[in-house]
Amino acid sequence: MSGMHWNRVKISFQRRIQILSAVVWNGYVAGFQKGKIFIGPSKALCVPVLNCYSCPGALGACPIGALQTALGGTHHFPFYVLGTLMLFGIVLGRVVCGLLCPFGLVQDLLHKIPAPKWKVPEGIDRPARYVKYIILLVVVILLPAFWTTKTGINPPYFCKYICPAGTLGGGIPHMISDPGLRMLAGALFDWKLLVLAAILIASAFIHRPFCRYLCPLGAFYAVFNRFSFYQMHLDQSKCIGCKKCEHSCPMTVEVTKNINSPECIRCGKCREACPTGAISSGMIREIER
Repeated sequence: MSGMHWNRVKISFQRRIQILSAVVWNGYVAGFQKGKIFIGPSKALCVPVLNCYSCPGALGACPIGALQTALGGTHHFPFYVLGTLMLFGIVLGRVVCGLLCPFGLVQDLLHKIPAPKWKVPEGIDRPARYVKYIILLVVVILLPAFWTTKTGINPPYFCKYICPAGTLGGGIPHMISDPGLRMLAGALFDWKLLVLAAILIASAFIHRPFCRYLCPLGAFYAVFNRFSFYQMHLDQSKCIGCKKCEHSCPMTVEVTKNINSPECIRCGKCREACPTGAISSGMIREIER
């Protein structure tokens, strides 16, 4: 029976891409065994997702961490980092969030836990979505650029005080592998664990709470959603107004009104839920055909 059961299990296209991406960004298995980070030449390259540089398996650098380091450490304009982010934003928009981000995968899997699913009241949900833009502007850009500590160092404030992906992928594995670090852990690490725990617990009840309200990288890519090369398309002539697309959307996008909303992460769930095939996605030229 178990064999028959597993034969019926189908992994969606989104999940396959998410898993593949997580392996690609964090494929240095030896790092987890040794408790040391990879230091090869690829670490100089920014991956397009929120992926901790300090993760033992990380093969590249996180763009948010690199952006803060450039602003606060070298005080040089981060042409390379911004150029990389803009390239992915212009081509893909928030496809990066929906298909490529490992922390998005973590939230998606946690939401599958059998638990009551909460719908955040619109009066709270709408203004709360702007918090990620404030974090991008203030915590990621302005603080590292202008707020110097007594030591003369501008720390990466988002990585230091907020980033749950860094705690999960970098902090916890290093604490497990290094007894010395566990002895040094103090209130700051306790705070980071609290932030991570709150987001992970919330993910069981609310779909992608970090992506909705807190992720500065999602805020950056959201700016490009409306005019990125990759677009969603709703064929009004096929739409029957059943709203199954909107009920399936993890980001509660009003698909029938604004399918290319800044909040759309291009996960494809609306397309899969549509009974008439009214929703399609792809590069602009492909859709226009």
